[in-house]
Amino acid sequence: MKSKVFEWFGVITAILYSMMVALNVGVEFAGFLLLLISAISIGYWAYLGQHKGILFLQFFYATAGIIGMVRWY
Repeated sequence: MKSKVFEWFGVITAILYSMMVALNVGVEFAGFLLLLISAISIGYWAYLGQHKGILFLQFFYATAGIIGMVRWY
């Protein structure tokens, strides 16, 4: 049950991130922060479930979130 919370929290924050960036309404920094939060959440879920490919992918999403925040700040 605990792992499902991280999975779905990560999914919801990723959806919010993508909508915030796509709408181009000036909240890109907050969107990239949500991407980072999503990557951490889904990464933890992947770690718990031993989903190595998804865990590896989350490192790149987290990096993209950090780069996005640095560039928009």
